[in-house]
Amino acid sequence: MHFHRPSRFTLSPRSMSLRSMALVSTVTLAMIGAANAEALLLVEAETGKVLQAENATYPWYPASVTKLMTAYVTLKAVKEGRITLDTLFSVSPTAASQSPSKMGFRPGTQVTVDNALKMMLVKSANDMAVVLAEGVGGSIDGFSALMNQNAQRLGMTQTSYVNPNGLPADGQITSARDLAILARAIIKDLPEYEYFVHIPSIRYGRRITQNFNKLIGRYPGADGFKTGFICAAGYNLVASATRNGKRLIAVVLGASSGQARAVKAIQLLDRGFSNDQLSWLKPSLGTVDALAPIDASPPDLRDEMCNGKRHRPASDEDQDTTAANGGAAGTSPALAFFATGQAPALKPSELLAAAPAASEPIPVYTGPTRSGPALIAAVAADVAADDAAAAARRHGKKTRHAGKRPPEAGADDATAKSASSKQAKHASAKPDAKTADKPAAGDKAAKPKAAAKPGKPKNSDAKNS
Repeated sequence: MHFHRPSRFTLSPRSMSLRSMALVSTVTLAMIGAANAEALLLVEAETGKVLQAENATYPWYPASVTKLMTAYVTLKAVKEGRITLDTLFSVSPTAASQSPSKMGFRPGTQVTVDNALKMMLVKSANDMAVVLAEGVGGSIDGFSALMNQNAQRLGMTQTSYVNPNGLPADGQITSARDLAILARAIIKDLPEYEYFVHIPSIRYGRRITQNFNKLIGRYPGADGFKTGFICAAGYNLVASATRNGKRLIAVVLGASSGQARAVKAIQLLDRGFSNDQLSWLKPSLGTVDALAPIDASPPDLRDEMCNGKRHRPASDEDQDTTAANGGAAGTSPALAFFATGQAPALKPSELLAAAPAASEPIPVYTGPTRSGPALIAAVAADVAADDAAAAARRHGKKTRHAGKRPPEAGADDATAKSASSKQAKHASAKPDAKTADKPAAGDKAAKPKAAAKPGKPKNSDAKNS
């Protein structure tokens, strides 16, 4: 069940003001609730003309699409000469303590603005967002103030920021309308740095991370921007594509999965590029800036996205995006498009199932800007450090579990010790088939109450990318 749209037959946009439509939408939303909530918006990048809008001015939790404003503020500072892409920032304890997705660097590690931006926008690294915020704004609060100043200047009237990465916070709010405005500002104000929002993949050490925006390298003409997910928001995506000199921006908020948000964005873009299907809407919906905001609280999708059926809620860090950069040349729809100039007639799911267009991952690394042999040495050093850390983790696990049979999920330490003790006691005895799985009476009596199981927060909102 989705948010209700006014019927084109009974509530024609041509006969209603935008404010009246917003009032009707608000009443309907209050009646239906937030179950399977979704906001969709499609606009022309150059003119801001709205081609399709559903709940586009309803407040929403942005999740990691917040990082688009973090990038915007940072790159404006670069463009104005206050910092450079080579400026070094240090990882603070606050940055290192951020929840995944993150690079996981130790406090004191230095990273250039250039590398931090790439890690933040491709891997959606929450720690790198804080590194940039503290480096540019002096603190998270100081940088959030800069984010809000820029949002106000751009006309993002429904947006407020309290952190640079989009991790859960009550005051972190936006809308599809405001995100489209921000995407247009990135295109217009920072054309020389726009490549940051459509990097296909990065390599740190031995790890290759594909862009979480699955349209990049798969959907013909895709050239931006960013994904996001927290339990309360659902799966969000700001995407753009260009064909025959026409660029469109699609915003999808509250989709049920990473796959669903990509499919919906492709459907929006396909309709926009078809020219005819939505032509009757164009004169009536005006421009994105003119869309009337709705005064309401953001829908909270936590129960739907991260309920008991999803014991480990999916995040943007999908397995296929962290696999090695793959796909044989010629199998990608994007390659066919670039070779012929014609978009292949494939369903969205077929486009997304294909391997991304082959590309060489961009190396990212710690320390100052390097080139030539120095860059090769820096990358090799990060590979060695990454391998050493992985080996230490493996060794730690082996030491902790040596000689033990891993307890079942949820078993406490006392249960594990009891199981180990029984194995040692009966190591040389042939178990009775009737009693082999039964605990000894003494074990049962001595078993204490299970301790609270440590772990991640109940709703797993900490994962954000």
